[in-house]
Amino acid sequence: MHLTIREEKDLHALVIRAEGKAFSVGASVEDHMGEKAEPMFHVFHKMFHLLVEIPCPTIAVVEGATLGGGCELATFCDMVYATEKATFGQPEIHLGLFPPVSIVAFPWITGLNRTMELLLTGETIDVQKAYEWGFVNRIVPSEQLEETLQELLNHLKNKSALALSLTRKAVREAMAVNFASAIGKIEQIYFRELIPSKDAQEGLRSFVEKRKPVWTNA
Repeated sequence: MHLTIREEKDLHALVIRAEGKAFSVGASVEDHMGEKAEPMFHVFHKMFHLLVEIPCPTIAVVEGATLGGGCELATFCDMVYATEKATFGQPEIHLGLFPPVSIVAFPWITGLNRTMELLLTGETIDVQKAYEWGFVNRIVPSEQLEETLQELLNHLKNKSALALSLTRKAVREAMAVNFASAIGKIEQIYFRELIPSKDAQEGLRSFVEKRKPVWTNA
């Protein structure tokens, strides 16, 4: 019988890792436009509800750029191991948008002021600053990544899967309540106020048309 990850009782870890130079640079800009936007976001946000429900620890391994939705995915995991080439950023403000998941999760990770700085400037930060700000558990040299990751997995494999699951559940419970209630309200602001605005539409069109946006603040 096939079991989903949520039903597995013997898992000790789930590693989320990418192939290629970037971890993820998020959803395409075109998917934020027109009738695609709202269905895309509901599917995307469902992934984070599922990450809360997964019974085992989640580990993001970041070896390159992680931007937009990719940054949200990596930093939402329980632990983040990154190489010296990793970078993190939420550039949505450059398009006249904001990242809903980060608005909920980042204050838990790095605090209010740093969240505001990252989201309002759209700055991309290097791995050292990401570590200092709490987004990364450990910076690992590229040549030591496999060994270091295996050491972590071995540590987890030596523990009770039940104890890991319940510890994770207990820690996540407070955030899960906040995430589930807050993300719905933020989605309403996003789809009812931000996306219909002239500036959001201009930001998206200017990116597709490869030109500088002209903001009207409306």
